[in-house]
Amino acid sequence: MFGSFANVVIWRFPRGESLSHPGSHCPKCETPIVWYDNIPVLSWILLRGRCRACGEPISFRYPAVEILSAALWLLAGLLFGLSGQTVAAICFFYLLMILAFIDTDTMRIPNPLVAALFGLGLVGAILGQVLRLPVVPLVPPGPGLLGMPVVQSLVGALVSAGVALAIAGAYALVRKTRGFGMGDVKLLGAIGVFLGLYGLLALFLGSVAGAIYGIAVGRGEEGAMRRRFPFGPFLAAAAVLVTAVGPALWGWYVGLFR
Repeated sequence: MFGSFANVVIWRFPRGESLSHPGSHCPKCETPIVWYDNIPVLSWILLRGRCRACGEPISFRYPAVEILSAALWLLAGLLFGLSGQTVAAICFFYLLMILAFIDTDTMRIPNPLVAALFGLGLVGAILGQVLRLPVVPLVPPGPGLLGMPVVQSLVGALVSAGVALAIAGAYALVRKTRGFGMGDVKLLGAIGVFLGLYGLLALFLGSVAGAIYGIAVGRGEEGAMRRRFPFGPFLAAAAVLVTAVGPALWGWYVGLFR
């Protein structure tokens, strides 16, 4: 159900449309969708991926987003069990998914959604600090001052966004063009709130994946290095991966040098 609502946000929010009015309808014939044709995943299968009224194909992405949303919620539960961290991870994964698809469609990362992600992470960090329970950050904190959730979240946000901003600035100076947009920098700041300094690991993994993708899709094309593509999906996927296996991955990497 939340995946179905995510589809609404992904489509309407960048267009400045209301998320509640009008109700769900076919974008082609504008026929309202009745409740039994709006059951997540199942209705798409029963309708064979077409509108009941006009027969217009319904993109597979709609059930795909619903399935992905459910899978991310399940992953959060498997990682953290019945805890406040599960709630935080659900919010984190869910908004990352929405932002990734919006960035894919529009090459933009909306500030209000990034601000919501940042705010939810900060609230989780404060709750974890006050209640002395693990909520946010979603990865084990460091010793000393960095053992305090609020400190780790704020430091993670500042360092992750700061490093990304420095890289973007250096790239702009050398290449005379932007490497990635300010939306990506802000998104990394929000990721740092949830992951602390592990936000840097998300930046590294996202950059590697993005570079591989850029080389693959640009192979043989003139001016491939100047092609623009959305970086948000790579950051979002890397952040989910770091949440799941970040400490183990970092431990393996450090172990290579021992």
